[in-house]
Amino acid sequence: MLSSSGSSTLAQKPRSLPMLEGQVETPVVAQVYYNSSEDLSQLASYLDIWEVNHEAGFVIAMLSTEQCASLKQAGYRIVVDQAKTDFLNQPLSPLPGQETGSIPGYPCYRTLEADYSSMQDITTNYPNMAELFDIGDSWEKVTDGGPVGYDIYALRLTNENFGIIDNKPTFFLMAEIHAREYVTAETAMRFAEHLVTYYGSDPDITWLLDYFRVYIVTMANPDGRKYAEQGYYWRKNTNIGCIDPFSRGVDLNRNHSFHWGDAGIDPCEDTFQGSFPASEPETQAIQNFVMTLFPDQRGPDDNDPAADDTTGVFISLHSYSQLVLWPWGWTDSQGPNHTQLQTLGRHLAFFNTYTPQQAVNLYPTTGTSDDWSYGELGIASYTFEMGTTFFQSCTSFDNTIYPDNLNSLLYALKTSRRPYMNPAGPDSLNVAVTPNSAPRGTPVQLTANANDMRFNNSNGSEPIQNINEARISIDIPSWISGTVTYPMTASDGTFNNPIENMQVTINTSSLNEGRHTIFVESMDAFGNWGVSSAVFLNITQPLAPLAEFSTNSPVKLGQVIRLSNLTTGTIPLSFTWTFGDGIGTSGEANPSYTYLDIGTYLVTLNATNNFGSDTISHSVTIESPIIQIFLPLTEK
Repeated sequence: MLSSSGSSTLAQKPRSLPMLEGQVETPVVAQVYYNSSEDLSQLASYLDIWEVNHEAGFVIAMLSTEQCASLKQAGYRIVVDQAKTDFLNQPLSPLPGQETGSIPGYPCYRTLEADYSSMQDITTNYPNMAELFDIGDSWEKVTDGGPVGYDIYALRLTNENFGIIDNKPTFFLMAEIHAREYVTAETAMRFAEHLVTYYGSDPDITWLLDYFRVYIVTMANPDGRKYAEQGYYWRKNTNIGCIDPFSRGVDLNRNHSFHWGDAGIDPCEDTFQGSFPASEPETQAIQNFVMTLFPDQRGPDDNDPAADDTTGVFISLHSYSQLVLWPWGWTDSQGPNHTQLQTLGRHLAFFNTYTPQQAVNLYPTTGTSDDWSYGELGIASYTFEMGTTFFQSCTSFDNTIYPDNLNSLLYALKTSRRPYMNPAGPDSLNVAVTPNSAPRGTPVQLTANANDMRFNNSNGSEPIQNINEARISIDIPSWISGTVTYPMTASDGTFNNPIENMQVTINTSSLNEGRHTIFVESMDAFGNWGVSSAVFLNITQPLAPLAEFSTNSPVKLGQVIRLSNLTTGTIPLSFTWTFGDGIGTSGEANPSYTYLDIGTYLVTLNATNNFGSDTISHSVTIESPIIQIFLPLTEK
C-alpha cells in the first residue's frame, strides 16, 4: 500500500476497445417474463438484468441474439423495449481526450483521469485532511505490467492532527464496480469534496472528520470504466477470457470470496463470476484493503451475529433502481443482524426516498461486495442503486440524485461508530444557540428538535417511540470516557411524543474564549440514543459589568425595601451598596434594608469584575406609615 507521496502515476492510457469486423449482432433491451422465484434466480445468474418488476413478473435485461434465441426456445416470453434498445445502439462517442475532463454528452461526469486528478487536488489542497493510497492494480495493468491499465486508489479523509487515526470509527464508500454506472463515481467524488470544503464551517462535518475517518474508492473498476466512457454499456472488468471482445471480463460484483459460485460460469456471460473466488486483482485490492481497516466482528458461521457495538459502515454505490439494499443477497434467509440492518436501511432510505429491502428481494446474487464485507467482517453493509438509468442525465443527477444521496451518505457516516444501535434512536435536528456568539459568562439558550420518525416505511414499518431524554456535551462527544453531559428539557414541559422541541440554558462562565462545539443527542423510550448533531458556539472576551437594579420603592416606614440586582456583564462580580442614609451598606447581590425615617434616599450600586466596574444610583422613597384610628362604638 503506497501513499500519495510515492512516485506512481495517477492515470495511465488504456488500450482501445477493439472493433469486430463484420459484426452483425445487435443487442436488444427486452422484458423477459418469468413464472417463479426459481425462474428469476436462474435468469439473474447469467443475464445482465437492469430492472425487476415483481408485480408484473418480468425483468428488463440486455440480450444478445443468441440469448434471445435460447430464452425463446426455453419458453420465456420476450418483449423488446424499443426505446431502450434504440438508446443502447445509438452511435458511440469517440474516446474523450484527457483534457476534456468530462464524458462527452455528460458534462457533469468527470472522466477517469479527471476523477483521479481531483483526488490528487484534494490531497494537495488539504494536506492535513487527506491522503491518497494506491491499494492495487487493475486487470490490464497487472497483465501488461504497467504501460496499460490503472492503479486503484483510496482517498482517506480525516483530521490527521486530531487523535490517533487508527482508533477512529471508519466509513468506507466504494463506487464504479460496474463500469457503466456514471452517477456512482461522481457521487463519491463530490461527497469527498463536500467533506473537505465544509470542514471548519459545518459543525457536523467538522466533528465527523475530527473523530471519524472516511475512505473513498471512486473507481473500483477503472479499466471497464474507461471503455464505458465511450458510450458502451460495459459492466465487467476487461479480463480476456471470452473470444468476443465485447463480452469479455468478470463481473466484479459476483467475484468476491464470500458465498462465491452461483453466478455466471461462462466467461462471455454478463454475470461471469470469475475462475475462482476473488480471482480479479480489482476484487483482491478492495478485499485486502478493507480488511486492514476493520476488525473481524462476526463469527465464522453464517448465523453468527455481529455484536450490537460493532463499528464500521460499508457502502457500495450502483445504478440503477432507486433501492437501498442490505445482506443477504445469496439466500432468502435473513441475516443474523437483519433487524439492525433493516433499521439503518430504512433510515438511509428516508433521505434518498429509495425503497429499502434485503438484497435478495431484488433477485438472488452471490459474490457481492456487501455480502462479503458483512459476512466476513460483520460491518453494516449496503448497496445504493441510484437513479433510473445507467447514463443518467446531468439535470437529474445535479438536481435530485446527488443532493438526495448526499444527505443519506452523511447520515451513514454519522452512524459508523455504532451502526447497529444509533439508527434506532431519534435524530437531533435544528440545533441552534442564541446568541451564537457571546461573552464568557453570558447565559446562552440552546434549542433543538428530536424526531424518532425519520424512516422510510414504504416496505414495512419501523417501530416509533416517544422521546424520553436529551442531553448536551461541550467540546467532547458523550461516548468519550469522562465526558460531562447536561440534560435538556422538553419545551412543553414533558417528553411524551415522538417529536419534541427541547431546550437548555448553557452557563458559559467556565468556557474559554474561542469556538466551542456543542453536541446534542436524544433518546427514545426504549433507551435508544440517536446519532449526535452539533452546533458551534463562539465565546468572546468577558465584559465589564453594566450595573442596574430595581426596587419595590416606595414603601411605608418600617417596611423592608428590597433591591433586585439586574447587572449584566460577565461574572464573577463583587457588589457594593450604599443606601444613602449615612448608615447602611451591603456586599450582597440582592440586599434588603429597613430605613429608620421617612424621606427620599439615593441608593448606589457599584458592580466590579476583573474587566472593570460600573456605578448606578436610584432614588427610593420611604413614606409615612398608615395610622389607624379606632373610634368608640356608640348606641343609636
